[in-house]
Amino acid sequence: MEFTTLKTNLEKLGYKVSCFDTAAQAAAYLNQEIDQKTVGFGGSCTLQEMGLYESLSAHNQVFWHWKPENGMTAPQMLAAARSTEVYLSSVNGAAETGELINIDGNGNRVSEIAYGHKKVYLIVGENKIAPDYDSALYRVRNVAAPLNARRLNKKTPCAVNGDKCYDCKSPERICKVLSVLMGAPACGEYEVVLVHEKLGY
Repeated sequence: MEFTTLKTNLEKLGYKVSCFDTAAQAAAYLNQEIDQKTVGFGGSCTLQEMGLYESLSAHNQVFWHWKPENGMTAPQMLAAARSTEVYLSSVNGAAETGELINIDGNGNRVSEIAYGHKKVYLIVGENKIAPDYDSALYRVRNVAAPLNARRLNKKTPCAVNGDKCYDCKSPERICKVLSVLMGAPACGEYEVVLVHEKLGY
C-alpha cells in the first residue's frame, strides 16, 4: 500500500507525517524523538506490539494504565497521563481523505488525543487505512470494535460473533465514545506515523 495520498491529505490538514517500512523503524524513530519527557499512552495494541512502553520507559517517564507501576493503580495512571507533555495512541480507522477515527469505552483515549498535550503521536498501521470516511467509520465499528471486545472478553454480541457491530445496549459495550479528527487540533503539535505493517486492530 502506498501512503502518498494519505500523507498528502494529512499534511494539508496540518499534521506532520512520517512514514516507515517497519514497526521497528518507527519505534526507533519515536525513541529518538521522545527523550526525557513525560509520556502518556492510550489503550493500544499497536503500541504494545511495537514494544514502545518498554523502550520509551528507559529514558522517559511513561504512564500507561495497561502497565500500572510504582504502587499506582490503573485509575491513577489514567489521571497522570492527562498531564504529560507527550501522548501516544493509534487510531481505529484512517481515511485516505484525512479523517482519523477512534472509538472508546471510557473516553480517556479520545479526549487525550483531542486536547491537552504539547505533542501527540498517532501511529497507524496499514491495516487501519480505508479509502474514505464512510469506509473508515465502517472499519472502526465493524472490524476494530468487535475484535477489541473479543480481546477484552466482553459479553457483547460483537464479541461473541466477531463479525459486526450490533449497536447493542450491553453494559459491557466498549463503543461508547466516537471521535473524528477532521484536521490537526490547534492546541498542540500532531504527528501521524504511518507504518507499512499490520498493527493492532
